[in-house]
Amino acid sequence: MRSGDAMAKVLVLLAEGFEEIEAVTCIDVLRRGEIQVTTASLGARLVRGAHALSVEADTTLDGLDTQGFDALVLPGGMPGSKHLRDDSRVIELVRRFVKAGKITAAICAAPTVLEKAGVLAGRRATSFPGEAIPSARFEESSVVEDGPIITSRAAGTAFPFALALVRRLVGVDKAEELRDVMLVPL
Repeated sequence: MRSGDAMAKVLVLLAEGFEEIEAVTCIDVLRRGEIQVTTASLGARLVRGAHALSVEADTTLDGLDTQGFDALVLPGGMPGSKHLRDDSRVIELVRRFVKAGKITAAICAAPTVLEKAGVLAGRRATSFPGEAIPSARFEESSVVEDGPIITSRAAGTAFPFALALVRRLVGVDKAEELRDVMLVPL
């Protein structure tokens, strides 16, 4: 959590073929939690999701100074997760965030990006069923937190995933307030 009145800052990466529910739910819930969210694309700012919903990113990864962010979020989806996993800039960014102890979160197939970056070894994690994260201690929970890493399973777990981020970034009270207002089941 940030101290004082400084607003927490989260970077959400959008790659062609991202899972729309995971990305948009996370962005929306974080913003409701009074967290500053910046979306960045890997290439063109207009990014088409896995189910043909296009989102205009705030910026591109190349045009962004990533130093001031408190958390990095990787939505899943295919082929979005593959594009994230195969991008050396993303792999380096994941490594930098984890090394700095900053929250690094991935949902659905995106934990495979964390696997490729080598940051899951021996850590508890989850992912979409069948996605390979062999270095992790796999759990079937909706959301798994281990140190700075938060992982989740699929579009259906997007709300608990986003609320876990709110809890870590601004506190339990705000996460519970949002859960109550949005009628998210326990």
